[in-house]
Amino acid sequence: MEEDTDEEVSVSWRYEPRDTCQASESTSKLYPNFNWQCLSDDILIEIFKYLASSDLLNAGLCCRHWRCISHDELLWKDLFYCKWKVSTTVAMAPGKSSWLSEYKRLYHHSPYVQSEVLRAHTDQVLHVAFSHSGEYFATCSKDGFIKVWNSGYPATVRYSEDMKSFCWKYTQFSQFNESDTKLLVSGVHFGSHSTSGEIAVFSVDEDEFIIQCRVINRPYDIFGTWYNDEYLFSGNLHWMGHLASCSALWLNRASQVPESEWECVVKRIYKFFNVNASSIRTILVATPPNVTTPSDAGLDVEKLEREIKEEESKSLVALMNPVQLKETRVFCEGSYRVRLVTDAANDKTAMNSSDIVYDSNYRMAEGASMFPVCPEPSEVSSCMHPNETELEESSLDDTDVESESEFSAEDDSAARRVELELEEAPVLDSREKLLIFTTGFKTYTPHQVGVKLVKNVRMEKTHACSISEVGVRLLPNDGEEHGGHSVGVNADDPTNFDNIDHLIDLHGHIIGMALSPDHRFLYVNIRKWPDGCVIENPLDPPPIAQEIDICVIDLFTMRQVGTMHRSHKAFTPNNECFFIFLDVCDEYVASGAENKFGYMWDRHYGICVAKFAHADVVNCVAFHTANREVLLTVSDDCTIKVWRSRHLHKKIQEGHHLTQKPKRKRSSAES
Repeated sequence: MEEDTDEEVSVSWRYEPRDTCQASESTSKLYPNFNWQCLSDDILIEIFKYLASSDLLNAGLCCRHWRCISHDELLWKDLFYCKWKVSTTVAMAPGKSSWLSEYKRLYHHSPYVQSEVLRAHTDQVLHVAFSHSGEYFATCSKDGFIKVWNSGYPATVRYSEDMKSFCWKYTQFSQFNESDTKLLVSGVHFGSHSTSGEIAVFSVDEDEFIIQCRVINRPYDIFGTWYNDEYLFSGNLHWMGHLASCSALWLNRASQVPESEWECVVKRIYKFFNVNASSIRTILVATPPNVTTPSDAGLDVEKLEREIKEEESKSLVALMNPVQLKETRVFCEGSYRVRLVTDAANDKTAMNSSDIVYDSNYRMAEGASMFPVCPEPSEVSSCMHPNETELEESSLDDTDVESESEFSAEDDSAARRVELELEEAPVLDSREKLLIFTTGFKTYTPHQVGVKLVKNVRMEKTHACSISEVGVRLLPNDGEEHGGHSVGVNADDPTNFDNIDHLIDLHGHIIGMALSPDHRFLYVNIRKWPDGCVIENPLDPPPIAQEIDICVIDLFTMRQVGTMHRSHKAFTPNNECFFIFLDVCDEYVASGAENKFGYMWDRHYGICVAKFAHADVVNCVAFHTANREVLLTVSDDCTIKVWRSRHLHKKIQEGHHLTQKPKRKRSSAES
């Protein structure tokens, strides 16, 4: 089908239809005996089937009757399948009611047009992230700066800070907290082979951009993440012997000054044992929503199982399929169906990048969600045994007035510590969360996704950390310094380390992860190893594919439910492989690539909707959190590109400002 021009389609949505008699005057002169009004709806529909989308809408301008016919859902269903190369067995996305609206969404209201090119950085731009409100976005670069932008049109720099003044080599990652009042910035320390990094937290408000705390982060590709609005996760790595190490994950308070000297601002949460030179990397925190089982949703489970068996008996349909579609069981509209999904390896009409192929578990999740069976965390023993507490109380009761007056300052301090330990600290967040990270055991490259349930986290009262000479609190992360296990801990004793609740092996080098907005699904960029490869030396991992696959993991069932094969490209070898960030919104998933393009797919239909060109590697993509029609891409070509939908781009051309541009604030570095 020919590509619809922006002008033709946009004009067609706006004009009102003319009267029937006006549309038939010219025709009656050429054909006196012909009357267009005598054509039945069935004949008009058959004629309209041969029209492109723009021609079909223009035909609807002739009269009200034709307008009604031109909006026929069956016509737009056929156009939708043809335009976007979707298998006709794939049903409409859940929550949608019109094929015409779906066509307009993908064509008019998805990011497609390059609207702005921002050149404020002087080196490779590595990461971009929106605030939850969509008012700001932050960019990190190898020039060492963290920049916060106003996201309106045109985008302008609001804050800018040079992190090289803190001995950073460059900034690599940023993330806003839930209230958008603080910004987590992750960076890499100077050194040609340095694996050490640091996290800095800045306050973000109308008047200032001030650093709140700095936290050691090792290795630097842990990146760091927010636990809740006031606390963040960081990491530390302790080597314990040949190829063996311990990864400690720490919970840090974001504010710089504690209210009391007894207030805890840092706490080690987990400690994992690593083998074969592997380590914990790339941590995320998910807060999955509450869902119901199929039975709780009022569905007949036995009936669903019978329908599965009935659909399985129809597998001979695939043998008669000339375009090589493969059957996939899906849960749709309260029952199981078989959909024929295009085999990307044989489909000659597909786009340059492959489609996402989901299995029945993902489709079921779109209808009736399955309730997760989460492991219960181990019971934490109290810091003081009851009989020891009774002993302390009895000793205090037996003392007289003279002995009380002879207490030393150290005894008062010890008594205060006991009192604080007996006070139960409040839970930081009542919501159960999942700590997600990459790890491995076959080789040093991350090839597994690990999941640990986090609940009822408390920050016990303890002596706070000291302040450095420059007035910045460097929160310590060393296990020996805070009563943790030393480097020489017995690795054979499993009680010295925490267990990982779930491990999912993806058989390849993981180079990116992102959560869906509801935190139900995890999308993973992975470069696969060869099938059947055997790893003999953990320091010599298998070669990795140039093609990047996207794997979709259901965080409720901890199962892989979808894969996109051989889509976007990457060319660096194992020892030079770097992170390619992806992002997910309600309706789309997007990713960068090393072949100078960013890609965007529709989450339900699995089709590639758009490609975003750069002059070099595309490192990261980010959807506007409040408007799915805006997407940002950043690249090694030192640019930030803003992509908007045809709908928004047309408004800009007509002179409409999308948002009122706030006044720019200067940072201390610029001053």
